[in-house]
Amino acid sequence: MSRLILFNKPFNVLSQFTDRSLEASSRQTLSDYIDVPQVYPAGRLDRDSEGLLLLTDDGKLQARLADPKYKAPKTYLAQVEGAPDAAALALLRQGVMLKDGPTRPAKARLTQPPDWLWPRTPPVRYRKSVPDHWIELTLTEGRNRQVRRMTAAVGLPTLRLIRLSIGEYSIAGLGNGTWRDA
Repeated sequence: MSRLILFNKPFNVLSQFTDRSLEASSRQTLSDYIDVPQVYPAGRLDRDSEGLLLLTDDGKLQARLADPKYKAPKTYLAQVEGAPDAAALALLRQGVMLKDGPTRPAKARLTQPPDWLWPRTPPVRYRKSVPDHWIELTLTEGRNRQVRRMTAAVGLPTLRLIRLSIGEYSIAGLGNGTWRDA
């Protein structure tokens, strides 16, 4: 029977079990949190992003979860610098033009920061003269740093990014830095 693990990845943790870089001694990896043999990430989550990362020992399941052709919806909370207006949200919903081509349409809405949100270490750097807001985005593709590039394209740089769910799997009830079997 295959195994599927839901992990709430903290900020500044690599989405891999080993780090062969020159900075390796100072960078945390999945092995600092998960001691389960033969499981591998189904997709990636950038080092500077937080939230749901799925790991499995089933290659077919890994491909189905990670491959963009299956269009598994991925929902994110993005704390952005600036005040999103109706036009910016409409652009995100219809898809924006990035250097590697247009994105698929996304679901996008302004939201409040959740009351369950853990503090980030280190904290997000704020500028007193520029407001920040939260946007919930749901994508059906997974390009490199896509949410950050999309929000930047509409004039709203991302300060903090948290993946809430992938398809039917979510971080609901899962503390930051903890994992559970699905």
